[in-house]
Amino acid sequence: MTVGNRRRGFIAASALVSGVLVLSACSGGDEGGKAGDGNRKSQSQADEAAAKDASAAQIKITPKNGENKASINNAAKVTVSDGTLTEVEMQTTDGTEVAGSLAADKKSWKPDAQLERGTTYKVTAVAEDGKGREAHENAKFTTVSSANSFIGNFTPDDGKEVGVGMPVSINFDKAITDKAAVQGGIKVSSSSGQEVVGHWFNANRLDFRPEDYWQEGSTVTLKLDLDGVEGADGVYGVQQKTVTFKIGRNQVSTVDAKSKTMTVTQDGKTVKTIPISAGSPDNPTYNGQMVISEKFKETRMNGATVGFTDDDGKGEYDIKDVPHAMRLSTSGTFIHGNYWGAKSIFGSANTSHGCVGLSDTKGADDPKTAGAWFYDNSLIGDVVIVKNSPDKTITPDNGLNGWNMSWDEWKAGSAV
Repeated sequence: MTVGNRRRGFIAASALVSGVLVLSACSGGDEGGKAGDGNRKSQSQADEAAAKDASAAQIKITPKNGENKASINNAAKVTVSDGTLTEVEMQTTDGTEVAGSLAADKKSWKPDAQLERGTTYKVTAVAEDGKGREAHENAKFTTVSSANSFIGNFTPDDGKEVGVGMPVSINFDKAITDKAAVQGGIKVSSSSGQEVVGHWFNANRLDFRPEDYWQEGSTVTLKLDLDGVEGADGVYGVQQKTVTFKIGRNQVSTVDAKSKTMTVTQDGKTVKTIPISAGSPDNPTYNGQMVISEKFKETRMNGATVGFTDDDGKGEYDIKDVPHAMRLSTSGTFIHGNYWGAKSIFGSANTSHGCVGLSDTKGADDPKTAGAWFYDNSLIGDVVIVKNSPDKTITPDNGLNGWNMSWDEWKAGSAV
């Protein structure tokens, strides 16, 4: 960004300074003794005179010249004392201009947007003091590289409305060795006042939740203050961000694999009972508390992707238009509509490969089906509890399912 029209004057001033330096260097080569001493004395006097008439404006560019691990957030800034800025230009080494804004008092300038990682930037600044005398400053710095930085991909997104079971889940793109430092740079709070604690599942994943489900209608705030935090040796955080999301009504649905029914409650009151078909005796559904993490009006389900293959290595099933599918686990457990099974199985037989099936129609276009109703009335973050299945309880890190840990177990996984 350019402030004023002083680029031509800046170039000329730079050329003049360069010329003075060249003449000074050449004058030192005289062998005439007195003549050389006179030249050096004259040059010294000229330098002293120039210094006395120099601008009082003092320009400061941050990061400092030569910095090679600069922050991408708010590190870049130009300020001036005893003067005002008249021109600031910032660009990458390939010549791409960086837009920026000058403060109303013309005392500071900063980029309008976050910088890129692993990029070298050049900054040129010009200022004037009260007498109109110019001061110039230049700097070049490089932002922290992707190899030397980490970011956390988090869910849910900013501004979303989610169910009461939705944890804050952060997956880091680098393994974290100083978990205490990283967790210390993250704060999750609720307007309900519930205590929120983080739990590390491994070196890359950190989830946050309260002891019990979030209070309906509350607002949850996630604050990432990781800029400059060293998460591993020579690997630094770059995120500086605050997001909020809203907790919706309290919906919990309980699937009884033995009775083959699902009871849907909202705010503790039963609103619907739905016949279901859970996993077959050979492929039972996991027990436990599961959280809806994704919703698809229609999706493909191929048994080969979750280990169900025939003798030829092909999937035991490959249905390309499964209606009203909602993910409950990373390993492939869904609650979804089923149009290919006989209507008589729902409420009477468990026939799936581990999913929970609801009666539905091909095309996902009939709002009167059980599959459509449940899809339309569910939020990401709603809880689905499965009980009375012959399978084990789902592991807490298989999906967003940390609710299957006791509060003491959960807190034991905190690094702070």
